[in-house]
Amino acid sequence: MLASSYPYYLANKAVYANQDLDVTNKYTNEVATKVALADAKVIDKAISAADEAQKAMNKMPPYQRQQILEHCVEGFKKRFDELAHSLCIEAGKPIKDARGEVTRLIDTFKIAAEEAVRINGEVTNLEITERAKGYTGMYKHVPIGPCSFISPFNFPLNLAAHKIAPAIAAGCAFVLKPASRTPIGALIIGEILAETDLPEGAFSILPCSRDGADLFTTDERFKLLSFTGSPDVGWQLKAKAGKKPVVLELGGNAACIVDADSDIDDAITRIIFGAYYQSGQSCISVQRVLIHSSIYERFKNQYVEKVKALVHGDPLSEDTFIGPMISEGEAKRLESWIHEAVDAGANLLCGGERNGAMLRATVLENAPRDTQVNAEEAFGPVSVISAFDDFDEALERVNDSQFGLQAGVFTRDIYKAHKAWDELHVGGVVIGDVPSWRVDNMPYGGVKESGLGREGIRYAIADMTEIKLMILRTPQ
Repeated sequence: MLASSYPYYLANKAVYANQDLDVTNKYTNEVATKVALADAKVIDKAISAADEAQKAMNKMPPYQRQQILEHCVEGFKKRFDELAHSLCIEAGKPIKDARGEVTRLIDTFKIAAEEAVRINGEVTNLEITERAKGYTGMYKHVPIGPCSFISPFNFPLNLAAHKIAPAIAAGCAFVLKPASRTPIGALIIGEILAETDLPEGAFSILPCSRDGADLFTTDERFKLLSFTGSPDVGWQLKAKAGKKPVVLELGGNAACIVDADSDIDDAITRIIFGAYYQSGQSCISVQRVLIHSSIYERFKNQYVEKVKALVHGDPLSEDTFIGPMISEGEAKRLESWIHEAVDAGANLLCGGERNGAMLRATVLENAPRDTQVNAEEAFGPVSVISAFDDFDEALERVNDSQFGLQAGVFTRDIYKAHKAWDELHVGGVVIGDVPSWRVDNMPYGGVKESGLGREGIRYAIADMTEIKLMILRTPQ
């Protein structure tokens, strides 16, 4: 069960400053708990503490950073059920998806613990001309400094973990702003971090309003900003961030190609998972499905029947596949997009009904390319299917998007697989599966409006460190 109230974490310490933030049960819409809300003064104190703690973080040996991460892994295992339950309540995430996210949280910290002792340098040959005879170069990776993190509501544990864990591995102090709709998971991470030997001030986790969060972006004491969330907000933050590097993991309208030689039953099973798990609220949720015309009718009929059979309801029920969207407002938005597509000529094959924040799993056919449900990020339980005749045409239609996060291609033709890898303008191409597939050590991120940089622990550590070179001269 959730506690009656939660603190924020300022300079490693729990602070029960107030109970100003209501966190609702997303299924019942009742207040489930209350959370302390930080203001601009508290954020400034957190940044000052991180800036001061960075000196100690720079001196912390790799094995000690590894031990801290390993302590977190054990803490998460002990509190597995509590963490999963909190996700059901604060995010409306079905319990099976919630358990999957806690498992990924553990995996992410495990990977970071392993990588903490692998941050190596290199000896570089500088004798490339006679002028450089007797010179040798060596470089190492050093922490970039205090980091600013902003995480989203849809994966409150694992997307916060993809910032926190590599920061600890790299030796960076940080201040995290979790999503105000879903702060509990990050605060439980903070409770476990507070048990460790991290230097005082090395971390703060501060739920706060957007109005008070400007320092996360503009303060020059931060040496890196990492943001996961909507494209509109992400690009605005980058424009305001000044000279600091910015990593953006933004949205998408991910497409999946199903070629004529595909195993239709397997493709349908995987695409239903990719489109509708956690009510479609994932930036790599399958949104556009392109099916070869020779198998289109068979695919469509089976797909729609299986989508109709998905169980909607209470996220705490073991049978539930579709839970509520994060808010009634978001459900209304997507409902209006569905109506817009139908008015523009799309066929509504199933779903479309809404009750509060619950939106029935929806399949649309042939939505015009400029309708919002096709061109924008739906971020809910809807997919749009259409047919294609030529594989090159399908690739062009996938690329006809402002986004470029991941794409899926079901084909048994190795040449088509390589062509998709070469020609699709996305950060990742998944062959034989949906674009929604991710494991936590891979280089994950997008191009175009989908962001900058890559997550995945080793790649995040690279962003959170800088190369420092030493040159040795041997007198001749």
